[in-house]
Amino acid sequence: MAYSIREIAAALGAQAEGALDLRVARVSEPASAGPDALALAMDPKYADGLAKGQARAALVWPGADWRALGLEAAIVVPRPRLAMAGLTRAFDPGPAIAPGIHPLAVVDPGAQIGAGVAIGPFVTIAAGAVIGPRARIAAHCSIGPDARIGADALLLDRVFIGRGVTIGDRFIAQPGAVVGADGFSFVTPEKSGVEEIRGTLGQRDRIRQQSWQRIHSLGAVTLGDDVEIGANSTIDRGTIRDTAVGSGTKLDNLVHIGHNVQVGRDCLLCAQVGIAGSSRIGDRVVLAGQCGVNDNIFVGDDVIAGGASKIFTNVPAGRVVLGSPAVKMETQIEINKALRRLPRLAAVVTALQKAVSKDGEAG
Repeated sequence: MAYSIREIAAALGAQAEGALDLRVARVSEPASAGPDALALAMDPKYADGLAKGQARAALVWPGADWRALGLEAAIVVPRPRLAMAGLTRAFDPGPAIAPGIHPLAVVDPGAQIGAGVAIGPFVTIAAGAVIGPRARIAAHCSIGPDARIGADALLLDRVFIGRGVTIGDRFIAQPGAVVGADGFSFVTPEKSGVEEIRGTLGQRDRIRQQSWQRIHSLGAVTLGDDVEIGANSTIDRGTIRDTAVGSGTKLDNLVHIGHNVQVGRDCLLCAQVGIAGSSRIGDRVVLAGQCGVNDNIFVGDDVIAGGASKIFTNVPAGRVVLGSPAVKMETQIEINKALRRLPRLAAVVTALQKAVSKDGEAG
């Protein structure tokens, strides 16, 4: 797969200069680029790398003297990461799934399969399932009864879609993702220790034996359009109402969304984020890696939570939080500064104690 500089620039909506008919077959870092590669030199710090490689063309920063850098052609990109999105899309061939339904796939006669699909070996599609047009489903995926998947979906190996799950268009699921497993919901006949501690914040009258009874998951999961789910991430089905994720939201690897959770549009949930049951997440929320959200709380629109933040209470719209428990980021920074001063402060207090003791003995 090779493209001319002219074609790439048009796809990116960027300005191109030099030999526009020059063709490149791959992208590369500047120092390792061969003559058939488009080098990614979108910042002046990559200029030295161009001299070490053999690239004839590159993505460059605004104002770059690309001729002096030894290039025959250049594409000027003012926003490098946005350019990367379009460039990588053009050069990504996608998974090799043969068109049609593989003979080793098991598709129930009651399932509806859209036009132009590609279904790999050992896929199972249950009765009542609806697969939209041009969907690509890799090996060992499982689609449950009455599940609905929209157009242009891509399910990579071993993805599980549970009973009654509804998914919009252009869905992408990385290997091992699970959408629609049962929620983790149990109850004891008597008040449990957990319920008691929630009420008393630590005090327990007595400890007794407990046995847990399952609360079954009668709801399903609803995902909007353009949702992406990372490898080994899980979204539990709702207890009564559906667990829901809004259009455009992206989940990284190892993200867990509990039963009944409602996640808004265009959110970004990074690796190892966990959202406990029945919480609500607004639109355009960003939760960095290892963030945790307590059950039954609300995180407002446009909230950004720094890595490893633990959110135990409602967060108003637009707030930036950090820490455990999560507080305003500027407050957490002051807390961190104070923590670093504690050893020095402890030494000062010890010295003062000794001085006071000596004064007391002298008196």
